[in-house]
Amino acid sequence: MKKKAADPSTKVVVEPSSSPVSYLWRLSRLLPAVLLLVGSVFQFFTPLSLNGSPFFVASPLIAAPLFSLGRTVAFGGAAFTAAAVLRFVAEANGEDFVVRSMGPQLTTIAFATAIAALVNVMVRLSSERLISAHEVAEAAQRAVLPTPAKSVAGLRVAARYQAAQREALIGGDLYGARSTPYGVRLVMGDVRGKGMAAIETVSVVLGAFREASEQEETLPDVARRLEEALVRDRTDRDNTDEETFVTCVIVEIPADHQVVRLLNCGHPAPLLLGGDGSVTPLVPSTFRLPLGLLELAPSPHQLDTWEFPPDSTLLLYTDGLSEARDATGTFYDPASRLTGRTFPTPARLLSTLVNDVQDFSDGVADDDMALLAVHRPLPLP
Repeated sequence: MKKKAADPSTKVVVEPSSSPVSYLWRLSRLLPAVLLLVGSVFQFFTPLSLNGSPFFVASPLIAAPLFSLGRTVAFGGAAFTAAAVLRFVAEANGEDFVVRSMGPQLTTIAFATAIAALVNVMVRLSSERLISAHEVAEAAQRAVLPTPAKSVAGLRVAARYQAAQREALIGGDLYGARSTPYGVRLVMGDVRGKGMAAIETVSVVLGAFREASEQEETLPDVARRLEEALVRDRTDRDNTDEETFVTCVIVEIPADHQVVRLLNCGHPAPLLLGGDGSVTPLVPSTFRLPLGLLELAPSPHQLDTWEFPPDSTLLLYTDGLSEARDATGTFYDPASRLTGRTFPTPARLLSTLVNDVQDFSDGVADDDMALLAVHRPLPLP
């Protein structure tokens, strides 16, 4: 039996932080107004041969993708009004050259405002289609990926699904936690690919897991049932053009909660977090091929058993966590980031992780992230 090494350390609290991306977004919304101001100043204080037309024209065009149609037209109207007022001032001062040059300038601003309004409408229509498609996919994923109960057979459970950027397709991350005649059984997996096809595969895997976890006595038999379900689904859908496979880790915690049994099929190693702040990666003794590819190299599954002390937490995750990067391209290392930290609940652990990885990657995510934490409470006195 493998044992975790104690690594006492002090508690560290991570507070949520705002993403720099949000600050840039807010600053960009000031740009149309800044351009109006700069154009007016430029027109008033530069030689007569120069004018602020480029600033006035740019203001509504930049506002088009950032604001509503009404505000976009309002910026165009403000630019036209500012140019007209400056033309009136020039005419009052007898600056005929400026007056003549500003006639075409007003026409250009009006034309740019019309173009900006058209761009705004096109952007809004495109955005609505994208949001609609995203929401449909997200709803489908939530339907096949229900949130597990907060308590399963005496263990405290928390799960979190964090989507990547709004424009990204929904991924195929999956998790499940069930109380069975053989103890608590868990699954965490990641389907190759994205979109609705990945969600369909998630449904197949979770459906097979619900049945197999109740009926099969061993984790290798559970994995065999998942493998058979994937192959059968691939045949039923005549999916011969691309390989469909799933990296996953299947877990069993017996009724006494003293050990954790793992079967890892090409998935990131879970972490065992001690109540003293220690972190132990549960690296498998043998790396197996992902589900759906075992026909390429069939061989028996190798189980690993680890102690599961009271006040410990088992953390399962997908590579959306471990492959998040910072500005230098460095990967996020959950083991090192969590060492020395303790958490009152598994839900707090997952919230901290989400905030920490967003801060680490400046809010930029290329892949969805699924997290599942299972805590063994201390025995009652």
